[in-house]
Amino acid sequence: MKLIELYNVSRSFGEGHTKIEALKETSFSVEEGEFIAIIGPSGSGKSTLLTIIGGLQSPSNGKVEINEKPFSEVSEKKRAALRFQEIGFILQASNLVPFLTVKDQLNLVNKVEKSKVQKEKQKKLLDELGIYDLKDKYPSDLSGGERQRVAIARALYHEPSVILADEPTASLDSEKAFEVVEILARETKNKKKATIMVTHDERLIDHCDKVYIMKDGVLSLRESK
Repeated sequence: MKLIELYNVSRSFGEGHTKIEALKETSFSVEEGEFIAIIGPSGSGKSTLLTIIGGLQSPSNGKVEINEKPFSEVSEKKRAALRFQEIGFILQASNLVPFLTVKDQLNLVNKVEKSKVQKEKQKKLLDELGIYDLKDKYPSDLSGGERQRVAIARALYHEPSVILADEPTASLDSEKAFEVVEILARETKNKKKATIMVTHDERLIDHCDKVYIMKDGVLSLRESK
């Protein structure tokens, strides 16, 4: 089942001589259980593509579907609701709320959803990620790798179909970076998510099912070695 699908999507800024094509016409899809990487130099269009898939900006042309639902062509209000329901974001900075404990980072999701806290679900998820013993700690008490694990837990807690990770290991040392990518790969397979990771570090792509290269706004599939 295709959880992410792009049809002839492009994004440009400006007009006439000042027009910049940040993303040239792109069509591709990601299946459930599939973990893909997008690599390429800074300014190549990777982040533009990711923000379009995440509904944080609209394409100039083409359309995006998430979990077989129209996404790019709906109202901002509906897109925001679908984004919260279907997409989990993991960023370079973990973006944890500094005055909330690990468990309260997850409770915040319930507060936004206006749903009941699911303690058993939280315990199972934090156990899977090896951080249940840290549930009462604050972000300032955690290492960089631990904070990213909490960010992954928060992204997975509301059971989105899609995970978008933008340089999730950039602030980590090599050992912690490999741990985070291994967790993302495992959770993608086990929970049947579609995960896209944007990264500069080609050492991390061994766990990925496919690798795409972005250059000058053009996305292409890298051939397997």
